[in-house]
Amino acid sequence: MSGHGDPIPMSAQKSGPLTGVAEVPGDKSISHRALLFGAMAVGETRISGLLEGQDVLDTAKAMRAFGAKVTHVGPGEWRVEGVGVGGFQEPEDVIDCGNSGTGVRLIMGAMATSPIVATFTGDASLRGRPMGRVTDPIALFGAQSVGREGGRLPMTIVGAAQAVPVRYVVPMPSAQVKSAVLLAGLNAPGETVVIEKEATRDHTERMLAGFGADIRVEETDEGRVITLVGQPELKPQTIVVPRDPSSAAFPVCAALITEGSDVLVPGIGLNPTRSGLFTTLREMGANLDYENMREEGGEPVADLRARYSPDMVGIAVPPERAPSMIDEYPILSVVASYAKGATVMDGVKELRVKESDRIDAMALGLEACGVTVEETEDSFTVHGMGPGGVPGGATCKTHLDHRIAMSFLICGMASQKPVTVDDAGPVVTSFPIFEPLMEKLGATFHREDV
Repeated sequence: MSGHGDPIPMSAQKSGPLTGVAEVPGDKSISHRALLFGAMAVGETRISGLLEGQDVLDTAKAMRAFGAKVTHVGPGEWRVEGVGVGGFQEPEDVIDCGNSGTGVRLIMGAMATSPIVATFTGDASLRGRPMGRVTDPIALFGAQSVGREGGRLPMTIVGAAQAVPVRYVVPMPSAQVKSAVLLAGLNAPGETVVIEKEATRDHTERMLAGFGADIRVEETDEGRVITLVGQPELKPQTIVVPRDPSSAAFPVCAALITEGSDVLVPGIGLNPTRSGLFTTLREMGANLDYENMREEGGEPVADLRARYSPDMVGIAVPPERAPSMIDEYPILSVVASYAKGATVMDGVKELRVKESDRIDAMALGLEACGVTVEETEDSFTVHGMGPGGVPGGATCKTHLDHRIAMSFLICGMASQKPVTVDDAGPVVTSFPIFEPLMEKLGATFHREDV
């Protein structure tokens, strides 16, 4: 698969039982941060289990452009020789972040308090996503930005020559925005304070502490208050990246809706700010067990065993759970289609500014497959058709969105007629082994003639 170039139409047809072990790639969020913090440390950081999807590879390339020495030494094994906080050099060329909103927003934050200039771009999907949510707070540090109308890429950031610390209340639940502000705060004197009213994934806080930053987190009446002391010397680390729960969602959900399936997905990160999908699936009645629970690299980890679950029922997903599963709503909506009754997903307007408008993309595709869906600006409801009840037979638009593509391919594995996606190419950005991994478990995919 290729995330760029000609479209790759692909269909999935009704599958027999899925069985075996699904070794999904490393966590994408942690992989991005491992490269970034390694580049801002002094000395050599060693990383194993890094996700080698295009999004993360683009971040590795960007760190090289800012002066860090980034070396690939084997499958998933990387070394980063950092330049220290405030040590970024000015890139000689435009930084292309491909499809990655996480990559571009975190890197913008990391360079915003250094007196350098960098220009960022990305693919068609990323160029359509709003960057104001990051450029507004980094302006408080003294950085300047010039981009296209609506705060969109390509965009040039002029880093602050004399950065000042800030106190910032994150206006929406966004780990990307929170992390960008904390990364900017690293090279500002004094204390930078970030307040989030709803907790989001906390990999940045955990990893900053691991690299030796002076950071503290408090739960207050204002919300979750994160205080970071600027201008530390980050110490290099040895990082083992746990497997990605967002990638694990696809073989897990496929097993739940495909008759006779029994799949083990080992070594999955179960950080409570990331595991909302699995909690939700169990509330729906999924036969999903946690085995061999343990801790690796400061993150809770377990093996997930997912078995066919014909008795799942629709539920109302608590809106406050959205930040812990925001990337998993597309595949949850597929599972909901095979449950009995309605699944209501509220508090999810953030889905409208992801790689695509994910509410609209999933609603249109599921309706084309014969499922009744209702949507509002901040919610969508899927009326389940029970086990094997989805007619299928549609061609669904992916809008250059990897999670939309994978979700509809999973849908086709249990539907009555095959489901086709117009372009499976973007899958490589987050889950480069999706196709062979799922086929090894028993899925049947077919690449269509263009």
